[in-house]
Amino acid sequence: MTYAVVRVRGRANIKQDIKDTLAMLRLNRVNHCVIIPEIKTYKGMLQKVKDYVTWGEVKQEVLSTLISSCGKLVGGEKITDEYIKSNTQHSSINAFAKTVSDNKENYSNLKDVKPVIRLHPPIKGYEGIKRAYSVGGALGYRGDAINQLLQRMVLEE
Repeated sequence: MTYAVVRVRGRANIKQDIKDTLAMLRLNRVNHCVIIPEIKTYKGMLQKVKDYVTWGEVKQEVLSTLISSCGKLVGGEKITDEYIKSNTQHSSINAFAKTVSDNKENYSNLKDVKPVIRLHPPIKGYEGIKRAYSVGGALGYRGDAINQLLQRMVLEE
């Protein structure tokens, strides 16, 4: 599986080691999202920053929507099916999203792609940015519920 990680909290009063870990994850601002593989190294990093981010397993349909509507190339251009077809062995964004969600390929390995996906604040807001998801807040691991959050953060055009 592949994780989608979204930064929920801001920069005030963060310890330096947590700030460094967020920088390594490229989560420099609130509502930024990264797509990372489910490996031991990243799991340790997520546990370190669990009080500032939320994450879960992203579905292929939601990932393809994220890539097509919010994914950007260097220069600010949108990612299109033609770009995916010419720069990978995949025929469309959906096929590329399937291989990324199955952990066979990394999203950030796509040529000239910005590894951070900038999202809008979620419709109807976060549940509470100071409590864990397990007790009714927005922080930490949320499993499949990350897909509903991402859908609330993507504005279709």
